[in-house]
Amino acid sequence: MTEATTVQMLAAGLFALAIIHTFSTKFFEQLAHRHPAHGGVFHLLGEVEVVFGFWAMVLIVAMGVLAGRGEAIAYLESRNFTEPMFVFAIMVIAGSRPILRFALALVRMAAALLPLPASVAFYFITLALVPLLGSFITEPAAMTLAALILRDRYFADRISTRLKYATIGTLFVNVSIGGTLTPFAAPPVLMVAGTWGWDTAFMIANFGWKALLAVVVNGILVTMAFRRELAALDSSGAKRGEARMPMPIVVAHLLFLAGVVAFAHHPAVFMGLLLFFLGFAAAYERYQDRLILREGLLVAFFLAGLVVLGGQQSWWLQPLLTGMDATTVYFGATALTAVTDNAALTYLGSLVQGLSPEFKYALVAGAVTGGGLTVIANAPNPAGFAILRGNFPDEAIHPLGLLLAALPSTLVAIIAFQLL
Repeated sequence: MTEATTVQMLAAGLFALAIIHTFSTKFFEQLAHRHPAHGGVFHLLGEVEVVFGFWAMVLIVAMGVLAGRGEAIAYLESRNFTEPMFVFAIMVIAGSRPILRFALALVRMAAALLPLPASVAFYFITLALVPLLGSFITEPAAMTLAALILRDRYFADRISTRLKYATIGTLFVNVSIGGTLTPFAAPPVLMVAGTWGWDTAFMIANFGWKALLAVVVNGILVTMAFRRELAALDSSGAKRGEARMPMPIVVAHLLFLAGVVAFAHHPAVFMGLLLFFLGFAAAYERYQDRLILREGLLVAFFLAGLVVLGGQQSWWLQPLLTGMDATTVYFGATALTAVTDNAALTYLGSLVQGLSPEFKYALVAGAVTGGGLTVIANAPNPAGFAILRGNFPDEAIHPLGLLLAALPSTLVAIIAFQLL
C-alpha cells in the first residue's frame, strides 16, 4: 500500500463518516422534530440521497483549504459525472406514464401465462423479468420501472413491512445481477468490458445464464414465502382508472428511451434528448403523470457525491484487492461492494495489468453479487430507494433491514456464480 497523502487520508475519513451517516438518517429526522427552528437543515441531512453529496462538498472545501483552490477545482473537473447524469435522464424518461404503461402490459401478458393467482404471478414477473430487461435497457431503467410498478401495484396496498423489505432486498440483488447478460448495461461490467475484451457472447457464457437462473430462483423464493399475503391483494387494482394511451405517444417515448440508452456514454447527446423529451412531455401533458424530476436529481446528486469521494479511495482499495487470490477476491469484492460503489471496484481492477482470467471473473462476479446489500452498492439502487422509501414506516428504509433482506438473494447469487 502506497503512503497516503493528507488529502487522501481525509477523504478516507470522510468516506467512513458518509457511510455512518447513511445509517443515521433517522437520527437527523428526530432532531428535526425536536428543533423545528432548524428543522430544514436536519431534514436535509436526513435525506439518504444527500449524504454523499454533502460529504463530497466537505471534501472539496477541505481540499481548497489544504491544497489550494486551483487543486480542488482541478480534482473536481477531473471526475467523470456521466453516470449520474445518465441515471437522471433514464429515470425521468423510464418513469413516465407511457413507458410505465408499456412495461405493465408486458408484465401482465407474461403473468397471464403462469398458473398462479393474478397478484402472485404479477409480483413474480416484476421481480424476475423486469430486472433481466436491465441487460438491454440498462439497470437504472429496469430499477426505475420495477420500483414504480411495485410501488403502485403492491406498496400502495399497505402490504406488511416484512414483505416490503423482502421485496426491495430481492429487487436490488436481482437488478445488480440481472444486467450481466450484456457488456453495456451493468455499471461494474461496463467499466471493464472494453479493456478486457468482454462481448455479449462472453457475458452470456460466463455470467448471463447463471444470473438468469439466480434471478428466477430469487423471484420464486420471495414469491412463495409471501404467497398468501400476495394472493389476498386486489388483483384488479392496477387496472382501475386507466385511460387509453395512444400508440404514437408510447412509440415516441420508447424512441426517447432507446436514444438515451444508445448514447449512454455521450452526455451532450443524451442530455439533449432529455430536454427534447421534457418539451414533448409538456406538449402532451394529458398523457403524463408528474415526472420524477426531484427523485432523479436527488439520485444524481447522491451518485455525483460518490464519484467525488470514491475518487480518493484507490490508495487503499487497489492494494487490498490485488493482494487476494481469485476466491478471496470474489468474497472480498462482495463485501467491499456493500461500502463502496461496485463500479469503482471493477474500474480499479481494469487499471491493473497481468490479471488472470480467474481473477477478472471473480472481481466482477463478486461486485455484482454484493450489489444489493446497501443503497450505495450499485448505481441503480438509489433510484429504487428514492421511489419506494415513501411507502416504508417513517418514509425511511433502514440500512440494516435492507442488508438482512438482501442476504438470502445474495446467497443464491453466490451459489450461482461460485458453484455453477
